[in-house]
Formats: sequence, structure tokens, C-alpha cells
Amino acid sequence: MNAEKEQALFTILNELNRQESARLSPLATLSKDAVRRRPEEREGHRQAFAQDADRILHSKAYTRYIDKTQVFSLVENDHITHRVLHVQMVSRIARTIGRYLGLNEDLIEAVALGHDIGHAPFGHEGEHILSRLCRENGLESFQHNIQSVQFLDRFEKKGKGWNLTLQVLDGILCHDGEVHNPKLAPRRGKVFEDFDLEIEGKAKVPSTPLVPMTLEGCVVRLSDTIAYIGRDIEDAIELELIERDEIPDECGERLGISNGTIVYTLVADLVVNSSHVRDAADKEDRERDYIGFSPEVAAAMLELKKFNYERIYRNPAFKPDFEKVHICYERLFIYYMKQLEQDRPDREVSKSILKSMTKEYLASHSPAAIVRDYIAGMTDDFFLRQAKSIGCEVPERTCLPS
Repeated sequence: MNAEKEQALFTILNELNRQESARLSPLATLSKDAVRRRPEEREGHRQAFAQDADRILHSKAYTRYIDKTQVFSLVENDHITHRVLHVQMVSRIARTIGRYLGLNEDLIEAVALGHDIGHAPFGHEGEHILSRLCRENGLESFQHNIQSVQFLDRFEKKGKGWNLTLQVLDGILCHDGEVHNPKLAPRRGKVFEDFDLEIEGKAKVPSTPLVPMTLEGCVVRLSDTIAYIGRDIEDAIELELIERDEIPDECGERLGISNGTIVYTLVADLVVNSSHVRDAADKEDRERDYIGFSPEVAAAMLELKKFNYERIYRNPAFKPDFEKVHICYERLFIYYMKQLEQDRPDREVSKSILKSMTKEYLASHSPAAIVRDYIAGMTDDFFLRQAKSIGCEVPERTCLPS
């Protein structure tokens, strides 16, 4: 590209940054204020958070979302939500909220696209199994939000990572949509040193509460819940695990009994009860620096979460043949550990991500950490194929209503 065209692009970038400053809430995070851990090798003409969204979208880990369990595993039904659809729903819902509140939609999109990249095969059940194996092998408990940061910051690009902004990585780390937080205020002023300490503390004590540093991160966190709470009910109804009339009356009256109505009600309530964000006087206006639901809607949402846990997530019928999955996890972990410790050439392993990593990555990670990263990155189908290749009895997919 010649100098004249390049200058024209940077002129447009400056104008976009100017427009952003003029139209967004004073409490929004501006693209010009993005912070990266390392200087970029080449100055780009895209706004920083838009660039991060592109990097996540083009990562290998994002590609593997396509065959990652959201809630229901080992089910032959094309209408059931997979992880990639959930992530897209979170992104869409969060961007809608962000637009109404005058927040940075590029930052919201980047956090939403990356927030679940660290999930292991077979969803939260797989996370629990891998967490136990990590502890048995001298590692901290496995947590998918920390693993998301691990993939994007230290594993992708042969261990170099994507050099994402602090604001995006922080939103991903702090996205926990399972914690009931009807009101969130950002913990502003973090730097990378704070971020690294939060990862360290969360790894040691998984119950450590984390709060995003931006309102955009807060929006994604609440949108995570909005995206899954009604959709999981629809999937359970599709699979005939529950019936619609089982939804608690008080939840149905307040939120609705279909995913569409539930999403609409929650988004509308959050926007109306957070509209003060647009009216902030300046970026130091802490009285308006929060978002949240109304007390009535928050209470109904909590009751609906309890219903989902009791009737869906803890329902034995939704975990067919998981004993075999447990055994496959254990045997694969042992198998890869032996391969690394013996450093023995192996045709299958030589084709794997393990052998594509840089010397720096391999030197800075223990064998157990390398195996953790490798298994966590697998799709459900690849996991089953690998398990079968080493002699494991793998579970069969179940045909449920479609």
C-alpha cells in the first residue's frame, strides 16, 4: 500500500475515534484508550477493539466452537444449541444493550466472542473432570474463563498469543454469567499487573469474585445469563426433558414462558434500569457507573435459574453415558503425559497442536499444563476420536426428538 492510501486510512481512523468520543456515554470505553501488553509490530488503521474482535474470530480456538457442547452433549438433534450459537447470541444481545446505553459495541463484541473459548469438551461436565485431573497432576483447578485467556493470550499463534487489549481480556476473565449479580459496577483502573494478579488469585481460589473493569464487560456478563437462561429451557423442551407448563408461575408471569419473551423482557428491563449511563456528566460520575435489573425482574430471574439447575442441569437424563466420558478423559490425560515425558515420536501426536508449539511455550509449561491446553481445546468429536484411537470405549450419541 502506498503512503497516500495509508495516510487516508489513518485520517478515517482519527475521524472514527472523534465520532466515538462525541456519541458514546462518558462512561463508555473509548477505542483510543485500549491498552496492549506489547507494542504492535505494525500500527493498524482499525480501531483497537474491532481489531481484537477480528483476531478472535480468526483464531483456531473460535473455529472449534462449532463442535463444543453448550448444555446438552451426545445428542443427535440439529436444533440444540452448541457453544458457537450461544456465543453469537451473547454478542447480539450485548451489542443491543450497549447501543441503547451508549457503550462501545466493538469492545462488547470482542469480549462476547471470546468469553467461552476456554470451554473443554462436553461443557461444564468436562470442565469438572478436567479440573480434577489438573489438581491430581499438580496444577490449579481448571476454570474455563482462565483457560479462555490462556488460549488467546499464551497458546494461539504457536504460543505467542494475539496480543489482545487489557479491556477485552479482562472482560473475558470476569464474564461469569452463572453468578447472580443483578447489579454490576465496573472495577476501573486496572493495569496488566492487576489482571495477572487476578488470574493468579482466581486460579488458587476459584470462588474469588471478579468484576470487569469496564461497563462493556459488565454488559457481556449479564448478557451471558440472558442468552442461556431461556434458550436452555427451549432446548430441554425440544428434547422432552421438561414441559413448558412446568416453568414456575411467578417466573412465567414476570418474564414469560418462551425464550423470545424472556430475552425481550430481560433486555428491556436492563436497558430501562440502566439508562442513567447515557446521562453521566463525565467519566468520573460514579453515581451512574453501574448497570442492573429491577428488583422484581432480578428476583424472578434468580428463581428461573434455580428451576433450570433443578430440572435441567442436574437432571440425570441430560447426562447419558457420562461415566465413559470420565474414563476417556482420564486415559487421554495419562496417554498424553506419557507421550510428553518419554518424548517418543508418535504419528498422531506429531500432527497435533502439541508439536506445533514454539520452544518458548514448551519450556514455560509443564507436561500437565500442555496436556490441559491440548485436551481443553478439543471439539467433542475430536475428543471421542482420540479416545477411541487409544482403545477407550466411547459413548454413542443419543437420538432424541427433533
